[in-house]
Amino acid sequence: MAHSKPGITGAGARPLSPHLQIYTPHVNMMASIVHRLTGAALYFGTILLAAWLMAAASGPTYFEVINGWFGSWLGRIVLFGYTWALIQHMLGGIRHLIWDTGRGLDLQSVDRLTWGCFLGSILLTAIIWVAALSMRGGL
Repeated sequence: MAHSKPGITGAGARPLSPHLQIYTPHVNMMASIVHRLTGAALYFGTILLAAWLMAAASGPTYFEVINGWFGSWLGRIVLFGYTWALIQHMLGGIRHLIWDTGRGLDLQSVDRLTWGCFLGSILLTAIIWVAALSMRGGL
């Protein structure tokens, strides 16, 4: 006996779940994925931060090695990515905190908050890096 419900095929078959090939991605869905990825990236970045702190505590020789690596073009790219991941993850957490209060749950507000997190993370990362490089004496 076949079921007459949509998404059910054959007798006793399980419903078919939508998947990425037929589901239209929304900005909120992308933000959820990015939030998970930035959370994972922060684990790696925190290891680098701990290595830098241990180098500072170990003495000038090890500290120069770590600072030299962080000062290289590859090190700066990694630090830039870590800065963006930290800001993006923080803003995503604030977005969820707002939702936890019962505010901003209508679709228009969800989209605005989500886009605000993306744009805000880019803007704040740029401001932090411009300020940091300005203090060092050069961009």
